[in-house]
Amino acid sequence: MAVVELEGVTKAYEDKIAVNHLSLKIEAGQMFGLLGPNGAGKTSSIRMMMGITLPDSGRIELFEKPFERESLDRVGYLPEERGLYKKMKVLEQLVFFAQLHGVEAGEANKRAVNWARRLEIADVLDKKTEELSKGMQQKIQFIGTILHDPKLIVMDEPFSGLDPVNAVLLERTLVELKDQGRAVLFSTHRMDQVEKLCDSICLINRGEAVLSGRVREIKKRYERNHVIVEFEGDAGFLKSEEIAEARNFSGHAEIRLKPHGDAQKLLHEASSMATIYRFELVEPSLEEIFIQTVGGKADA
Repeated sequence: MAVVELEGVTKAYEDKIAVNHLSLKIEAGQMFGLLGPNGAGKTSSIRMMMGITLPDSGRIELFEKPFERESLDRVGYLPEERGLYKKMKVLEQLVFFAQLHGVEAGEANKRAVNWARRLEIADVLDKKTEELSKGMQQKIQFIGTILHDPKLIVMDEPFSGLDPVNAVLLERTLVELKDQGRAVLFSTHRMDQVEKLCDSICLINRGEAVLSGRVREIKKRYERNHVIVEFEGDAGFLKSEEIAEARNFSGHAEIRLKPHGDAQKLLHEASSMATIYRFELVEPSLEEIFIQTVGGKADA
């Protein structure tokens, strides 16, 4: 089932087109990444999905019906601009958020405590929001987003403010929710998280979709011409004629071969100069595909 669908959606602010004829579809049980540089139109697209702003043209459907406010009760939304009440205690705040979506107070309290334990913040439920770190507040806002058991979870830069440990905790939680049949949409510029988590993506630049589809199918379109080398010794092989570009991070080299570059020849050159611990021919990362696709066309 298509949980959210945009078809030919356009939005302009005065003389600037923020979103230009954008189409995408997200299915139940799918993790979907909305990608793009700053100012690409990601947040504008999400705000139209949520009914915060209206498109100038095009069609938006939620749960296979034209957009209507009642559908938002089945949606959890984590905006980029966080919105917690600083003087309010955490548990009271979470219960309040759930009640806004029709969850009875006792049930909301139970769900809030359970989720706080899962996300390792049960010890702060009786504290005021202003007493907590940015990362802790981020987890509270995330819990508030999912307490009413939404079928579609929409998040704008959900990993902002999280340290690596808590980012992994959130990643695991999102995978669990997806496996339960939820549709999860998040916008980000963090390609590493998209590569790990997302089934499908839509890359937008200057309001237009420039690359979309299933991650695996997208990566198959690009030549397997990237090499990762971990070595010790002379890095002179990084000047090989087979190499178009190389970055060396103290014995960890990331290499892009020239078109039809010979990886075996490079391996021979490398092993003659250095001790090789790893030599792996890999497909390009989403970050590299992103750079190739957008290049110098991204807005500042």
